[in-house]
Amino acid sequence: MSTMLLDVQNLSIQIGPATVLHPLSFRLNAGEKLGLLGESGSGKTITGLALMGLLDPRIARVKGQVFWQGKDLYGPENKNWQSIRGSEIAMIFQEPMTALNPLMTVGQQIAEVVQLHQGLSAQAALKMAQELMALTRIPDVAQKSLAFPHQLSGGQRQRVMIAMALAGKPKLLIADEPTTALDIVVRTEIMELLNQLQKELALSVILISHDIDLVRSFVDKVVVLDHGWVGDVGTPEEIFLHSSHIATQNLLKVHLRPESLDSDLLAQQSAAPVLQVQDLSVDYVLPRKNWKFWQPVPIFRALSQVSFALKPAQTLAVVGESGSGKTSLAMAVLGLINSSGLVQINQKTWQGGASEKKQLRSEIQVVFQDPFSSLSPRYSIAQIVSEGLLLHHPTLSSSEVESRLLTALADVGLTQAQFPNLLERYPHEFSGGQRQRIAIARALILNPKILVLDEPTSALDPSVAQQVLALLHDLQVQKGLSYLLITHDLNVVQAMAHWVVILKAGQMIKSQAYSAGLSFHSELN
Repeated sequence: MSTMLLDVQNLSIQIGPATVLHPLSFRLNAGEKLGLLGESGSGKTITGLALMGLLDPRIARVKGQVFWQGKDLYGPENKNWQSIRGSEIAMIFQEPMTALNPLMTVGQQIAEVVQLHQGLSAQAALKMAQELMALTRIPDVAQKSLAFPHQLSGGQRQRVMIAMALAGKPKLLIADEPTTALDIVVRTEIMELLNQLQKELALSVILISHDIDLVRSFVDKVVVLDHGWVGDVGTPEEIFLHSSHIATQNLLKVHLRPESLDSDLLAQQSAAPVLQVQDLSVDYVLPRKNWKFWQPVPIFRALSQVSFALKPAQTLAVVGESGSGKTSLAMAVLGLINSSGLVQINQKTWQGGASEKKQLRSEIQVVFQDPFSSLSPRYSIAQIVSEGLLLHHPTLSSSEVESRLLTALADVGLTQAQFPNLLERYPHEFSGGQRQRIAIARALILNPKILVLDEPTSALDPSVAQQVLALLHDLQVQKGLSYLLITHDLNVVQAMAHWVVILKAGQMIKSQAYSAGLSFHSELN
C-alpha cells in the first residue's frame, strides 16, 4: 500500500489584490511522479515555491492546507521551514546559472548544503559533494568540483543543481523546468538521470514544465494549470488523448504545429558579409590544483578554428549540443572574451582603439537567453532600454531620448496605451515574453546591423516563443537586420535560419544553407 507524502487541499495564492493561484488540490504518494503543466503565467512555479515555503509572507498571501506526512506546513504547529526545506523537500530551480553562486566553486556550494543538513566537517562534506556529483554522472569530479559555474556547460550546471537538491537526502524533489535551456541530447540525458535517481532513491517528484513530451513520458499523473486555475487532472493518457479542456488543447496545438516563418525569402546571396569570422579559436585556463609554476598552464580549447560569413538581412544559426562551443563563439564575436583568429564586423575588428570598439558596440548587440536575469531588477524600463543610447549618444536631449525610447518599445509591441506608466515599471512587473521584448528593444535602440540571439526563446513556453520568433522575423524584414542565432532548438532553426553551422566539441563539422527537411540528428549524436 502506497504511503501518502503530500496532500494539498485548496491551495490558493494572492499577491497584492491579484489571485495568481485559485484553489488547487492534489495528492502525491511515496515514489510517485506528478506533472504540473501549463503555459507561462499559469501558476506552476509559484505553486512549487509555495510547497517549499519560499514565498515572502509580506507580499504573498497563502491560503489552504499543505499536509506533509500528515503535518500542515502552513499550520501553527510548523514554526521551522528550515527543518523541512532541503532535508525532506528539495527543489531544482529553473535556471542554474542564476541559482548558483558565481563566486563559489560548485564543489563548495554542494558541500555547503551537505554541511547544513548532515553536519559533516568541511573535508567530509567536500568528499560527499564529489560523490553526489559522480551520482549525477558528472565526469572527472575531482577537477569539475574546483570549477566555477560559468566554467561548466549548461548540462553540467543542471547536474550540479540536482546534486545540491539531493544533498539533504529529501523524499520529494520539485523540478522546475529542469531541461528548458538544454539541447535535445542533454535534455534526454537529464531526464534519464532523474528517472534513474527517482527509482534508486525512491523519490517522489513534482515536474513543473510546459513541455508535453517531457511530462507525458515521465509522470504518473498530470495537473494542467490555466491562468491560475486548475484545468485538467488525470493520467497522461486521460489528459493528452481524451481531454477537451481548452488549456490542454492550446498546449497540444502549439506543440504539434511549429510554425515556419518563411525567412528564406530574405536571402541576399550576392551581398558582402556584415560579419566575417575566420579561424576563430577560444581557450580557457583550467583550475590549477597542485599545479607547479614550471608546468604548462592547463588549457581547455572550447572552440577551434571556426569560419563563417553572415550577410545582410540573413540569419545564420549556430547549432550544437551543450558544451559544443556555441556560447563561447557568441562571446568571442561580441568581443567579450579573449580569442584568436579574425572577427570582422563591417570591415572593422575588435583590435582597434577605444573609439573603434565603441562604434562596433553600437553595430552589434546581443539578446541573452534568460530575459529575467539579463535585465537589472533595480532599473526601470526607461533606464534599461535607454542606457546604451545615453552611453553612445550623450548629447541627445531628454525629449529625443524619450522619443527614441518609445519608438524602440513600440517596435517590439509595447506601448503606453497597453501598459500605463510603462517607462516607470520594473522587469518583475512583466511576463517572460514581455521581458524578452524589452531585451530586444534595448538592443534595437542603437539601430545595430547585427543581433546576436543567444537561445532567445529557450526560457519561454511554446506559444510565447512563437510570438517572439514572429516579432524577430518582422523586425528583420522591416530593418534589414542580420541575426547570429545560437540555439539547440531545431524548430527555431526551421523558423528563422538561412544558413546553418553545426558545432560539436568545439569543432565546426558542417556549414551549409538551410533547406526544409534538413536534419542534424546524425551530426549531433
